[in-house]
Amino acid sequence: MTHRLMDMFALTEKGAKGLVKATLLSTLSNITLFLPVALSLLTVKVLLEQPESFQACLGQLCLACLVAVALIYIVAWFQYPSLYINTYEESTERRLRLAEKLRKLPLSFFSRHELSTLTNALCSDTADLDQMFSHYIPQMAASAISTLVVALMMFIYDWRMAIAALWAVPLAILCPILGKRVQDRCGRANISAKLAVAAHIQQTLENVVEIRAFQLEEDDDKAFRKKADRQVRCEIGSELASGIFVSSGFIMLKFAMASCLIVGVTLYAAGSLPLIDFIGFAFASVLVYTPIESLLQNIAATFNTKLRIGRIKAILDEPVQGGQAFFKPSGHDIDFEDVSFSYSAGRTALSHFSMNAKEGEVTALVGPSGSGKSTATRLVSRFWDPDAGRIRIGGVDISSVEPEALLADISTVFQDVTLMNGTILENIRLGRSGASDEEVLKAARLACCDDFALALPDGYDTVLSENGSSLSGGERQRISIARAILKNAPIILLDEATASLDTENESRIQAALSSLLKGRTVLVVAHRLRTVMAADHIVVLKEGRKVEEGTGESLMASQGLFSQMAERQLKSSRWRM
Repeated sequence: MTHRLMDMFALTEKGAKGLVKATLLSTLSNITLFLPVALSLLTVKVLLEQPESFQACLGQLCLACLVAVALIYIVAWFQYPSLYINTYEESTERRLRLAEKLRKLPLSFFSRHELSTLTNALCSDTADLDQMFSHYIPQMAASAISTLVVALMMFIYDWRMAIAALWAVPLAILCPILGKRVQDRCGRANISAKLAVAAHIQQTLENVVEIRAFQLEEDDDKAFRKKADRQVRCEIGSELASGIFVSSGFIMLKFAMASCLIVGVTLYAAGSLPLIDFIGFAFASVLVYTPIESLLQNIAATFNTKLRIGRIKAILDEPVQGGQAFFKPSGHDIDFEDVSFSYSAGRTALSHFSMNAKEGEVTALVGPSGSGKSTATRLVSRFWDPDAGRIRIGGVDISSVEPEALLADISTVFQDVTLMNGTILENIRLGRSGASDEEVLKAARLACCDDFALALPDGYDTVLSENGSSLSGGERQRISIARAILKNAPIILLDEATASLDTENESRIQAALSSLLKGRTVLVVAHRLRTVMAADHIVVLKEGRKVEEGTGESLMASQGLFSQMAERQLKSSRWRM
């Protein structure tokens, strides 16, 4: 049963056992709530049938009341942590599992999913599951079990009154179940509308500069209103679909209560039902209907929650990039062996690409935009895996190595720099988490970060705005270079590492990088060919294929694509306004 719950609700083993425990305690809690009614009926029975012995029984009745209160309190004492504390511990574990899974997934997964969808799975969906596991599921199961127990007792005591009180219960439960298809459809539409609104808000915030620059505020507002209006309609439709079927069940229960009173009065008038029994069934039916009403509401709520569980399970079930947890190559030569890769169907990034980047040398990848240069560096890092062919580092096929173990030997500077919310010092320390402040500051100085960091109010302890938006592109790139210097890995990947730098800082950083690059395997992606003319080996790509390779001097002499690109860049550098 535990494993079935784990699979059904995406729970850990501890969470599944906690859910079973919470359900049992909730059932016991529901049953103990009948004790006050039972004691009240017992007191009335003594008063009506044996008034002369009431005083003698008063002490026993008071003791029974104290025992009942103690039982209710004890059950509630154990029920609370099983319902809430265990649920929130499981919620924490669920979020950690999702975060760990997302961390291990290849970038191809993120290219197929919108960021807002993943954010909703981590935040909104998990919060909804907290509600489900702390309220809906335990109470729903407890309501069903306690109702069955009380119904059995009612049938044993008087089957006529039991039928009169309970005939509508199965019909009431059927109401939301019969409407499941409609509720599922409305629920999916509602969730889709919410995700569309969240995605639009995120897109607007990310592109607010462009929206203002091109005066698109009105268009953006219209698009947002359209999506927001759809969400409102879907929300109302979802609530209406749920409310109609649940309310139908409630109406059934009201009819059952009326029939219980009518049958009870009829039997009492005929002398076949004692007054105390009639009163007892009237109280019992009210107590039975309360958990049934809760059951109806919870059934409807779980229909929508099932969609959220499905999204979370889809992430947890996504295959990760496997491999050995250790990486010990014999050297750090990088070999591409007939590698082909496509980001999506019909969009080939690399086609039958082969090359060798030797340890201790600088290998440059050049070519027109979209020729596959950056893709090659990302494949080396196993951000994606090739569709065909192999990539070896030091003779080891990197597809057999866990990405984390592989990346421990790689320092990367990307063209698009991502900075975390934190200080400049903390952002540089991402290169090597155990580095001392002195080591971080040394790397920062080599990357020419002193120029802008020391001019800030708190220096390197200045907290950056979101993604370092208050820094220029060149300043952000220098932080990225400082990370790579700090990591000091045997393989260096530079993807347009100096593209956002001015001429003065570019020359200073190139001098710093030259000392860093000695004796390492270096793969450089560059558009400005003058920056790689001195590279040991240059590979020229076009439309995902290697068209030529050699040194800068030999490629210029061959009058091929490299020479043509160099001539065009020289002409453009002479252009003036």
